[in-house]
Amino acid sequence: MSTNPSQPVRLAVLGAGGLGKAAARIIGMKQELRLAAICDSRGVVACAEGLDGEPLAQCSGDLVEGYRRAEGEGGHEAGGALAVATTTAVEAFHCEDPIGELIARAGAFDAVVVALPNLPNEFIPGVIERFARAGHPLVFVDVLKRTRAVERMFALDPLVRDARSVVLTGCGATPGLLAAAAVLAAQSFIEVEQVDIWWGVGIANWEAYKATIREDIAHLPGYTVERAKAMTDADVNALLERTDGVLTLRGMEHADDLLLQRVGVVDDLGQVEVGGVMDTRRPKKPVSTTMTLTGITFEGKRSSHTFILGDETTMAANVIGPALGYLKRGLWLKERNLFGVFGCTEFLPMVVK
Repeated sequence: MSTNPSQPVRLAVLGAGGLGKAAARIIGMKQELRLAAICDSRGVVACAEGLDGEPLAQCSGDLVEGYRRAEGEGGHEAGGALAVATTTAVEAFHCEDPIGELIARAGAFDAVVVALPNLPNEFIPGVIERFARAGHPLVFVDVLKRTRAVERMFALDPLVRDARSVVLTGCGATPGLLAAAAVLAAQSFIEVEQVDIWWGVGIANWEAYKATIREDIAHLPGYTVERAKAMTDADVNALLERTDGVLTLRGMEHADDLLLQRVGVVDDLGQVEVGGVMDTRRPKKPVSTTMTLTGITFEGKRSSHTFILGDETTMAANVIGPALGYLKRGLWLKERNLFGVFGCTEFLPMVVK
């Protein structure tokens, strides 16, 4: 599939939470892309001719039921599929194994955006492994955050190469956009001393990003991945009630460290510090998102470069936008028979029109 195709690249989106729905909407705005399928944990919505991202972005709760509500007035349900008037039939159905269903249909798309929950650490690497073992040559992009999860992804490199696939991992905002900026910033220095990432996120309602919130809770003192994953919605609500909806996180286990070490920006993982503030009740960012790299120049001077994201850009914009840019880079790699698992710091993303 060409990176400048006459036909749009056909995409499947795994996950229909806040980021998955944002991906569906953004894909719908891109001439070079076509959304062919999306799934949540209970079902699949698919159409070979392409899905409209707007109804999908507006779905709440169950993806299939939400899509049927959004489009039902324009069509009818028959044989488990939803046939929407004036379009090719859209299949919207529940199933026990949505990932397996999309693996079976992998010939209908060229690339996959993985917007699944990051917890537990082995979950997303396990999904990639299932696709690779099925032998479909595809391009994958994920927005994994935790160092241990990205380590698991890199361990799949031989299997992914054998499948003639490409995986670009850690390609959201942090890691992703900010780690890539650190690679560029490092070029001014003979020695990099420190990379500090401090992010701010504001969302109006935590329920739109349940998986992301749980991932962040796992970084709080006294919490673990296992404890955060086991929390009920009531448990999360109780925690947010105690903090007025604000979570302040320091010393996060973010794969920016591993990814920057991988390309030589830092020698030690401890040189990278990631933290931030999330407000789960108000859409305004509580703090600006910045990446500051400090180093020594060849003249012996200590200085810093700072990269600041605009406060008006949302988490979804700063995660899904770069992910799609890296996905296009993955297609470029696949065209050149370069297969395997790569990190966001190893290549620049391309721009998707």
